[in-house]
Amino acid sequence: MRTVAIAVFPGVQALDVAGPVDVFAEANGFVPEGEGYEFVLVGPEERAVRASNGTRLLADLSWREATSRYDIALVAGGPALPSDAPIKDLSRWLVEVASKSDRYGSICTGAFALGHAGLLDDRDVTTHWQNAPQLATQFPKARVELDRIYMRDGNLVTSAGVTAGIDVALALVAEDHGSKVALAVAKRLVVFAQRRGGQSQFSPYLSAPADETSPVAKVQAYVMEHIGARLSVEELARVAGMSERSFARSFVQLANMTPHEFVERARVDAARNALESSDTPLKTIAYEYGFGTADRMRLVFTRRLGVSPNDYRASFRARFSA
Repeated sequence: MRTVAIAVFPGVQALDVAGPVDVFAEANGFVPEGEGYEFVLVGPEERAVRASNGTRLLADLSWREATSRYDIALVAGGPALPSDAPIKDLSRWLVEVASKSDRYGSICTGAFALGHAGLLDDRDVTTHWQNAPQLATQFPKARVELDRIYMRDGNLVTSAGVTAGIDVALALVAEDHGSKVALAVAKRLVVFAQRRGGQSQFSPYLSAPADETSPVAKVQAYVMEHIGARLSVEELARVAGMSERSFARSFVQLANMTPHEFVERARVDAARNALESSDTPLKTIAYEYGFGTADRMRLVFTRRLGVSPNDYRASFRARFSA
């Protein structure tokens, strides 16, 4: 049996725990007896902790007791984890299990707990799209991918928000028992067959400024309404009513990205939705969403999402037909 430990704490996100646990539990029904998973919840004490949604989760072991080697050790996320002070006992436990476990990592904002434990330095990681910029700022030695379902860097695995914990658990099951077992588990749980780790998070990728009347907000709205047009800095500065230099500087300060970066992300997001929801030819999507050619769209998709538009569409359709 492979052993799985998941760290919980007061305010933990219940689905960050339940999703992966259900994946491992269902996998036991598709593999020979004795080759599946046994799992424990590890908490501050051997008692219940109150999750962020008000439910109570019972820890099987305390962090002090759970000193064994585990095949997989994960820390769940929680809404307050990015802003709360480090949990010292949790950090100590993570350092210890990381040195022993075959694979270790985080679900959603659990990446912040890994960061506090010093386990993200010089590693490729991800987390919930809303918290990824803060993770990058708070732990500058980490290489944070802002828009990935999950990341694997050696024996470290990190996942995006909430339901992405199911995806990373399915990926681990696929590593252990093959893609057929992972697909069977996905069908059993009535979820999409495992999303690719490099796939974009199914969340709004673009965030608007708090002040909807600001020049940056006006420009963002203009970009979304004219996504297929030629959107030069000169044109966007005109929409903002600013000089090119002042506009570019203000945009970076308020949006945390360059105008070019925003336009490209917006085009990828719009094209991604078109690929998911229609059979429109790639060359038509490329033209309508401002890439110009299918080859250019392929290059941008591969760089940003790690998959080509064709593979993206095929993967999405495969999940629906599974």
